[in-house]
Amino acid sequence: MKRYAGHKPSGVPWLGDVPGHWDVKKVKYLASIAGEKTDGAGAGVRYVGLEHVQAGTGLFVEAIDGLQTDAESTVNVFAEGDVLFGKLRPYLAKSVVADADGVCSGEFLVLRPVDGVDARFLNRALLLEGVIKTIDASTFGAKMPRADWRFISQLGLPLPSFDEQRVIADYLDTETARIDELIREKEELNGLLDEARRSFVSSVLSGDTLPGLPSGNEWTPHLPGGWQIKRLKHLAQVRSGIAKGKDTEGRHTVELPYLRVANVQDGHLDLGEVSTIEIDANAVERFILQPGDVLMNEGGDYDKLGRGALWSGEVSPCLHQNHVFAVRPIEDGLSEWLAAITQTRYAKFYFMNNAKQSTNLASISQTNIKELPVLLPPKKVRDALLAKARAEARAIAELIAHTQDEIRLLKELRAATIAEAVLGRIDVRTAVAAGQRAASNNPSV
Repeated sequence: MKRYAGHKPSGVPWLGDVPGHWDVKKVKYLASIAGEKTDGAGAGVRYVGLEHVQAGTGLFVEAIDGLQTDAESTVNVFAEGDVLFGKLRPYLAKSVVADADGVCSGEFLVLRPVDGVDARFLNRALLLEGVIKTIDASTFGAKMPRADWRFISQLGLPLPSFDEQRVIADYLDTETARIDELIREKEELNGLLDEARRSFVSSVLSGDTLPGLPSGNEWTPHLPGGWQIKRLKHLAQVRSGIAKGKDTEGRHTVELPYLRVANVQDGHLDLGEVSTIEIDANAVERFILQPGDVLMNEGGDYDKLGRGALWSGEVSPCLHQNHVFAVRPIEDGLSEWLAAITQTRYAKFYFMNNAKQSTNLASISQTNIKELPVLLPPKKVRDALLAKARAEARAIAELIAHTQDEIRLLKELRAATIAEAVLGRIDVRTAVAAGQRAASNNPSV
């Protein structure tokens, strides 16, 4: 793709040079602040909250459609074509062009483009890395840092002619849609691979392919020869964790790391963010984790029920919250098997059917966890099945990691494509003209 013939300094440090025929103007000359406040959304009005906008893409979250019943008590009114820019850190990269009239969370700035400014181009420009970093450095407030319109209004942005803005916006709509479709396909592939892993592991650990007899147990109807079914309470202690908010005034306390539901994933731990809690020093021993404990979630969404992973002492000392059970095997050598059993279909069905459902959440009691039926083969068989499941899971994990790398590269390509066009590093008019000529030469396209 061709470059522009000549460039000039923009006067903006992060922006660098811009095409010679472009302008650089402050945001306040490109859009006015709109968004008259109103109480509630009203019947039939679309509501947009931060949860409805993807970070960094300029797109709405497809699976979520805001309703007026979701609205906060006070909201901002917007019109179709307004740019909604998230002013709350860390959601500064949540910006989108409104596709219809409606109301939005007060955490959005409603920017109304002036005549001669294409809303799509303005939105792309506001999402540039240099813009987000500059605004991020200006945020204020200790608990909920936010950006201020007075600062944003003074930022300089590149501005080609209105016709060229539209050409760039059209080009980026096409190119990003193509990249987004590739990303969606690869994310779908990863979902299928993960489902294949779950299905294989469940089948192996349940002995589905082995000869056996009816067990008479509704959760594990097939019992391979030589296997047993035992209640979890006969194989391990099920220990509850520490509850937050306990009064420790006047007591000798210590602050220690503790695991939450978010840390316990399906078959693995996510220790990227481990919180701490203040606890009575005399209560530490009761809630401290030991290597070999199997962590099982009390609840949340249905996919979190009973979700389990093996604890190997990655953080020491470490406690667990009351929403995470610590299952401590009575016998050595059972930890990995019990952790793996939580991934089987029959265990998940057991958790779902024995859970208590509230408005938005589900939970399973300690008593029901203890009653979980556990398929237990002889140790040699158990070790062989675990090795087989590990090998298959490892192979699929490598495929997923490879696809994740491809997704990362596609997202980088998406960001680079936008930046190159909006910053004037490439002249997209040449690509658009070539595409139009190709279409006119091939009427069937």
